[in-house]
Amino acid sequence: MTIDNILVLGILAGAVVLFVSEKLRVDVVAMIVLVALVVTGLITAEEAFSGFASPAVITVWAVFIVSGGLTRSGVADLIALQMMRLAGRDKVRLTVLIMVTVGTMSAFMNNIGAVAILLPAVMSVARETDIPPSKLLIPLAWASLLGGNMTMIGTPPNILASSILESYGDIEPFSFFDFLPMGLVVLTAGTLYMVFVGRRLLPRRTPGGGLADSYPVQEYLTEARVADDSPLVGKTVREAHLESRHGLNVIHIHLCCQEGEAVSAMTDHRLEPGDELHLEAAADAILAAGEALGLVPVPDRPIQPWEPEPDRAAFELAEVILAPSSRYQGKTLRQIDFRARFGLAVLAIRQEGKTLFARLGDVALDFGDSLLVQGSVDKINLLRRERDFLLLDMPPLETRRTRKAPVAVAILLGVLVVVMAGWLPVSAAMFIGALLMVLTGTLTMDEAYRSIEWKSVFLIAGMLPLGLAMEKTGTAQLLAGQIVSLVGAWGPLAVMMGIYLMSGLLTEVMSNAAATVLAVPIAIDSARILGANPHAFVMAIVIAASTSFLMPIGHQVNVLVFGPGGYRFADYTKVGLWLNLILFVLTALILPLIWPLY
Repeated sequence: MTIDNILVLGILAGAVVLFVSEKLRVDVVAMIVLVALVVTGLITAEEAFSGFASPAVITVWAVFIVSGGLTRSGVADLIALQMMRLAGRDKVRLTVLIMVTVGTMSAFMNNIGAVAILLPAVMSVARETDIPPSKLLIPLAWASLLGGNMTMIGTPPNILASSILESYGDIEPFSFFDFLPMGLVVLTAGTLYMVFVGRRLLPRRTPGGGLADSYPVQEYLTEARVADDSPLVGKTVREAHLESRHGLNVIHIHLCCQEGEAVSAMTDHRLEPGDELHLEAAADAILAAGEALGLVPVPDRPIQPWEPEPDRAAFELAEVILAPSSRYQGKTLRQIDFRARFGLAVLAIRQEGKTLFARLGDVALDFGDSLLVQGSVDKINLLRRERDFLLLDMPPLETRRTRKAPVAVAILLGVLVVVMAGWLPVSAAMFIGALLMVLTGTLTMDEAYRSIEWKSVFLIAGMLPLGLAMEKTGTAQLLAGQIVSLVGAWGPLAVMMGIYLMSGLLTEVMSNAAATVLAVPIAIDSARILGANPHAFVMAIVIAASTSFLMPIGHQVNVLVFGPGGYRFADYTKVGLWLNLILFVLTALILPLIWPLY
């Protein structure tokens, strides 16, 4: 083992530790890896930054833009509506339709986007059919991972695997639909498993009857009138600091001088004697603040468990989640100035399986958090247009550019024809498709930029040089030799499945793109040592990279459904362990038939 090997393994180990600890964002970890490789002299500066110009990276961000075009034009929503019409109330048919629909969509667009689009539709179906969302959302998320295996652009590991194969020079890269046979196998197997076994193991939580019912703990509501001598008189709600100092969440205000009229708590309205504040808080906080602030309870509005108010049609409830690319990740509601910005009151936050009611303004939001908000219909409809939040009900098609739907479909089909005919590389065809989405007005340029998941782009661009360093320094060959010496006596199938197992475990604790970059060079060198077919080994890697079923942190789609489904950490392990075992066995049995080992 050389000094270079030790340095590469040290950087690799440090990256894995940082990925697992989640102390830093994954894209920041990738940039640290890139800098470490340059500083140690393992690769040149040109090699380090070559990842940003890699065809794989260009393909990834172009796929995000094309996916954005399919979303903005309403194509994906039309597919979701059709799914709802066909689903009916039968649980088995509904599960199959959800998994087949999202799996097919994920083959041609970003799988996170596919889940984000269908999530509101599935929640709507759950409410209408009285089926717990917890029975439907894990199948939705996992089918997107499995369906992404069917084409080269379905998921970043497929794009990266083909790119790394091509970089060797003497190995033919995968073509666009080379992934399809095994992709169909794993999607079919996953669907059958969820229909006959998985849905029986899924928890029965979060009734679909109503948004408020999805929160297992309830706060208390009351209305209090501002007294003549109250220190609140002349102040706005914001100036009074009612939440931060007294733990009171003011939902809206009934004006004393205008009977029946209610306004948002975050208007510039200055409180007057007789104004009635609609309060949500713990009972003791309501009682304590009443004495200190001169708030007199309204006789017919005693402190009572929280429940929707059917007589106030002007205000409604909505459940939203923080979107995957939200700029508000890590920020509190106070830092966002949520109530002033959106004119909505947050009643509760579900985070990491817990429902929070107290001091909501100080809670740092994370991707996948669920927020129960209340406000006017107009304000909630405005929130639909915010890319930072995702409402868990179907958006009206009027909010989409449906006249551009045929254009978006034509662009996607044109890209597929060009790629299948071999007229252009995938990266060039997808780049042209992304450009056409903008030129045809399907997306604006700003929307195109916003549709790109830049975290993924920087992650891939930063990790690709590590794969290059592993190959350049002989570290990949060294690790491959160790694996072959350990299990090589059992034949190439044992070696291939050993690397599959390693990749599957890596993808549970780090990005599937990062796991692919680390595992593919080892797989290729292992195949070469054995004189086996490297394509079979690499195909096993890309399947393993899409088996993030054991933990909610394994992939963003798992996090996306965690809150709305009311899941707990162990739910993923209980259901996912058996699916992982099934796919392991199927890969060992079927993959060599499609991609012979020799």
